[in-house]
Amino acid sequence: MENLSDTMEENSSQSLDTSTESEETASFKGDNDVRDKLVSSSILPYEPSIPSDQWLLGGQLGSRNAILVFKSSALANPTTRSNQDKPGHKLHVTYKVLQAETKLLSKLLDCHGITEVPPNSSDFNLLWTGSHPKPGTLRTLAPHQRVNHFPRSYELTRKDRLYKNIERMQHLKGLKHFDFIPQTFVMPTEFKELCSTHHRVKGPWIVKPVASSRGRGIFIVESPNQVPLEEPVVVAKYISNPLLVAGHKCDLRLYVVVTSFDPLIIYIYEEGLVRFATVKYDSSHKQLWNPCMHLCNYSINKYHSDYVKSDDPSAENVGHKWTLSALLRHLKSEGKDTTLLMSQIEDMVIKAVLSSANSIICAWKMFVPHPNNCFELYGFDILIDSNLKPWLLEVNLSPSLNCDSPLDVRLKSAMLADLLTLVGVPAVDPILRPTSTVNLTKGNLGLKMKLSNCRRVHSADGLSNVSLSKKQSSTVSTRRISSASLQPTPEESRIVKNAQAQFDRRGGFVRIFPAVDSWTRYAQYLDPVTGIPISGIVSSSYNVTNAHNFNMYLYSHLFPDMPARVNRSNEKQQARAKFSSLDRKRESSFDNNTFPPRMNGRQDRYERALSRGHKQALVLCKITKESQSIELRKKIIDMLKCGKKITQCEARKTFSQYLVCVLKKIVSAPDQDDHVEIVLKFLQKASNYLRTPYSVKAPSTKLETKDRAAIVAKQLNDFLYLYNRETDMFVDKSEKPSQIPKDLYQEFLEHARECDLEEVLIYQTTHVVPNYNASPGFQGVLKCMPNVSKQYGIKPPYKQNKLAKVKIAGSS
Repeated sequence: MENLSDTMEENSSQSLDTSTESEETASFKGDNDVRDKLVSSSILPYEPSIPSDQWLLGGQLGSRNAILVFKSSALANPTTRSNQDKPGHKLHVTYKVLQAETKLLSKLLDCHGITEVPPNSSDFNLLWTGSHPKPGTLRTLAPHQRVNHFPRSYELTRKDRLYKNIERMQHLKGLKHFDFIPQTFVMPTEFKELCSTHHRVKGPWIVKPVASSRGRGIFIVESPNQVPLEEPVVVAKYISNPLLVAGHKCDLRLYVVVTSFDPLIIYIYEEGLVRFATVKYDSSHKQLWNPCMHLCNYSINKYHSDYVKSDDPSAENVGHKWTLSALLRHLKSEGKDTTLLMSQIEDMVIKAVLSSANSIICAWKMFVPHPNNCFELYGFDILIDSNLKPWLLEVNLSPSLNCDSPLDVRLKSAMLADLLTLVGVPAVDPILRPTSTVNLTKGNLGLKMKLSNCRRVHSADGLSNVSLSKKQSSTVSTRRISSASLQPTPEESRIVKNAQAQFDRRGGFVRIFPAVDSWTRYAQYLDPVTGIPISGIVSSSYNVTNAHNFNMYLYSHLFPDMPARVNRSNEKQQARAKFSSLDRKRESSFDNNTFPPRMNGRQDRYERALSRGHKQALVLCKITKESQSIELRKKIIDMLKCGKKITQCEARKTFSQYLVCVLKKIVSAPDQDDHVEIVLKFLQKASNYLRTPYSVKAPSTKLETKDRAAIVAKQLNDFLYLYNRETDMFVDKSEKPSQIPKDLYQEFLEHARECDLEEVLIYQTTHVVPNYNASPGFQGVLKCMPNVSKQYGIKPPYKQNKLAKVKIAGSS
């Protein structure tokens, strides 16, 4: 990386001022000429391609089998006429959003003529939710409806469940086959085991909440004594030899899609994101309290003053966020085996899904009435160590679709368009769907049919495996293989047809399961009778007895020349390799024999440069005239003086918007240490008024001022996230004569500057218009905010959070 950094300064002058740039920041950029040479040599023909003017697949407009086609190019210069010409508008196709940040998704759907419906509407084609859908919602889904989650997906996305499921497979099939996750302990139940292990294998350890995202609540400790025991967390061994690029630690965000769990069908998007830590890595572990060195989350590092954010959507290896293909080309130029690396990553993804699929299949068959209703987009976070071995850090249920940079917009718009085309949103008018479908889904017929194939047993932890003798298993397996030559059932025909149709419209997604070598490598993890992934649970909630092995049937039809049999030549070796010690060394024979050379063609797709995606900002910045802001502020102040009031929700939104201004001020001027201290004191007080437990960590005084500012800014952003989420729970009643008109106040918030918000907030607190000649700025506002009366909504009308506390991140 160092030899690519010499001539980059003049090429990146658009994104930041290179005259004041630090030496460390300048060394982190790449050479455009070298980059262009690598890109031009790696661009491959895009396959499969859909004509630019084609917006339907599988039939004409009105056909029962027609599928909508989505393209990121629709985001470029959309007009009302172009949106209305799309099939989605002509068929009144709709979507619904629940508890999710979907600015990019909404924009993409709007440009395809698809309309958003209220949260209480049942007439939708696509449901996109940020949380797990309730069983009642799933049971009533019609065949044309799609939802972006499978039930019980938390088995893969909760950190504690993910590790326990993988640990179970380590016991069952041997450590060497599932040696891709750091040694982890679940607190507080496994605290003694952590102490015992730490006595033999010293730290450091990384602490994570079991169900959090965006880097919230993550910190590093050197001793188990520093681990909190009053809340559920996981403690994992810190990987101290990460792969470094120009001295910086990095991790990967890969987008994985599961379109079906039985049969299992997994895709990986060919392009991903590489996120770099802002501060150069120190292997001596003397700065474990610095998250901008040890954590690569964008939500943490973006507040650091040294963070380089590229403004060029075509620059894939500039700044602290790269594309996956750019990293692979960089590693390949250094002589690294990128084909082996991506093969190991694919193997990791498949095994992680297999380890958790058992319970998900159970819930899917119980609650989902139609096989194509659900799909899942996972965000896999992967760390590569210095030996080029990938480690699974976590799996995100709803990976962030926020677009804070042009590169985000380009990659995520292309990925989302390909995702919606892949899952197949039917071109069906949700209002004019067949009445028979409505009656079926609203009744309990579908549920009774699922229950008829299930048997209730004692535990409620997951699925069990059907236990058969070797003779019986062999007989049943032989019958399954021979049945492929018989007339297929309608369900079997549908499965094969659906899998082939998905593959034909996969766009930039790479199907990794089933693949040509899937049965040889993964059949040992599937039940020989049902084909469902084994779980290793002795007793479980439901025992699903499938009449068909759909995984074997699909594989035999997609790859008829490949034998569908299990290689059991090394079963005795696997039995001896079961998890029995804390030794986590990887056998070289596994790396040499697992990934055949014939798979290289598929991995080549990961190295080709991103050739599509929207290259412009989603929303243009509004230019507000100062005279307009002053006029609106004067109107609001005059109304407040006359006795008019604003609602509790409006008061909270005003304060939230003001805190955003404070956040920007800290990021833009990190050398103002007094500002940082004021914000930190404010957070220590304000965290007591949140319903959600929120822990404020004071950064160590050993850190540089800019590092401290980045940590405090991140905590202020986390506070804003929780504060805004609680604001959404406030419901304003009908407008009263004593209140300021809602439309007027909303217009004020849209055009308000920091000084406008400050004046309104101070007047609400003191009923005095501030004198700006003597005003202390946001210091005075933050100091008085905790004392604001409840009626204004700044202090929530509930008891203080007793769980909130202040922790010192590192010694002072």
